[in-house]
Amino acid sequence: MERKISTPSLLLFIILVGFPQISETIYTPSLPDIASQLQASGNSIQLTLSIYFLGFAFGVFCWGRLSDSIGRRSAMLWGILVYGLGSLGCYLSDSIEWLLLSRFVQAFGASTGSVVTQTILRESIDGAKRHAVFAQISAALAFSPAIGPLIGGWVDQSLGFRAVFFTLVLMSAAILMYTFTSLPETRVPSTASIRTASVAKRLITDRRVWSFGFLIGATNGILFSYYAEAPFIFIEFFGMTPGVFGFFGIFVALSSVFGAMLSKRLLAGFAAEKIILIGALVTTLGALCLTGFTLIGLSSSALSLAVMVASIFILLLGIGIAIPNCLSLALVHYGDVLGTAGALFGLGYYVVVSLITSGMSYLHNGSLVTMPLYFLLLAFFMVLVSGRLNMRAEAKI
Repeated sequence: MERKISTPSLLLFIILVGFPQISETIYTPSLPDIASQLQASGNSIQLTLSIYFLGFAFGVFCWGRLSDSIGRRSAMLWGILVYGLGSLGCYLSDSIEWLLLSRFVQAFGASTGSVVTQTILRESIDGAKRHAVFAQISAALAFSPAIGPLIGGWVDQSLGFRAVFFTLVLMSAAILMYTFTSLPETRVPSTASIRTASVAKRLITDRRVWSFGFLIGATNGILFSYYAEAPFIFIEFFGMTPGVFGFFGIFVALSSVFGAMLSKRLLAGFAAEKIILIGALVTTLGALCLTGFTLIGLSSSALSLAVMVASIFILLLGIGIAIPNCLSLALVHYGDVLGTAGALFGLGYYVVVSLITSGMSYLHNGSLVTMPLYFLLLAFFMVLVSGRLNMRAEAKI
């Protein structure tokens, strides 16, 4: 008789997928301060975001593979422990090199929250219900990147940037305890041998997987490139304090929340591939508006600030629409090897995220035009890829 798979609570899902995103953005209000304290350039400091995703990429591969052999629960607990050690390293960092290394370790551990949680979701929830759950979680998680700067901004303003990293040490301990007491084992024991090489070959030769990998990488790359560049725009150009910038992020995050909610509603009348295309088009519209307004020329006035925020709202709204469906559809044909497939797939798309955020750090030059033009280029390719996915889906109907 087949064993019934236990489904963890929605709250636990949200926490486990959300803490890596909070960890990514919590210190962004401190970026100018860290650059000053560690005597590093803005470009070098932005690399701490890129190195995070590189560590994440290797982490999702390792924890995904381990979750198939030692179980989802054990992989999650060990990953959170490594994440806590990396956070402690960030707190103790006294140079940019040490901070980069610690961020890599921190991300390597945090990645278990992404890959293992997605594996649990895919194996414990089926069909349309899975799309809806991904949308619910995405709506909640849209606040995760914004909660980070909100907490980090006020902690930095009150206690300094090191206190921000110590906050993550405390958070890792709390999450480890909650996971230990609340996460059931969902892996169904199998006597079948899963060969990484054969799964990798299936993924590499699957054009659909390549498409979703690019779309997930591009949407997350845009999102976190924004969080890398935003402190230098809003704190240095518009003169916000770190605390105000952190609170301001909540309003921006509402766009992703509305996008995820809209994505869930659209499922009633549209195929998931069509919704992804809609999201890509909305993202392109936001990038066009942002590019146009910055090319015209913005001042540090309240009107210019409102125009920029409105454009960013539209851009992130599109991302919120697209992401849940990309995550839900990406590995629907890999149910027999979800842990390994998720590990390899995550490795691929987080490398894309790392490359895109590295591109933003390389291009960082203090100009307001750089980020919008970069996002417009990425959004254009998103429309092309999602349009092809939609055409293939409609051809099968």
